[in-house]
Amino acid sequence: MLGQETPKKLSNVETQITGSVRQLCAAAAAACEKLGYRPVLLTDRLDCEARQAGRFLADIARTHAGSGEKLAYLAGGETVVHLTGHGLGGRNQELALAAAPGLAGLDAALFSVGSDGTDGPTDAAGGYADGDTLAALAARGLDVHAVLADNDAYHALGAVDGLILTGPTGTNVNDVAVLLLG
Repeated sequence: MLGQETPKKLSNVETQITGSVRQLCAAAAAACEKLGYRPVLLTDRLDCEARQAGRFLADIARTHAGSGEKLAYLAGGETVVHLTGHGLGGRNQELALAAAPGLAGLDAALFSVGSDGTDGPTDAAGGYADGDTLAALAARGLDVHAVLADNDAYHALGAVDGLILTGPTGTNVNDVAVLLLG
């Protein structure tokens, strides 16, 4: 039987808790408010398939499009991706790409980013899609459904300037997705 080991204090290691996903969402909401959007926090416990979250946020965009109000819907947490293909990407990129069909033609934009500055095995922190993304992909011969089936959001979003590149941030308090309307 293995005994419990007492954790050793290392002189060259310092750990600080500097934030939470709730604080990340609050900071994102404050930034949206400064830009004239009315922030609406949907959840700070997002925990589902990335594609499902992207489609849900696009459904919200379709429901509230044309309201005349500048709205910012926020969701914090961490989604998952079930790999079915051999492409490259991360959960935030996949969330944004999955929203693209639902955002098509709308005055709406969505971005989803990892607070640590990395998303999957890529150099991107996340992804961006708006009302023009689907058409831009099609113009490059990319079918969003085939790209999602291959889990290749990185290359597709890269082709339409939809990657968000920040570099490592030195922190990790999950992800935040923001849908902007109006």
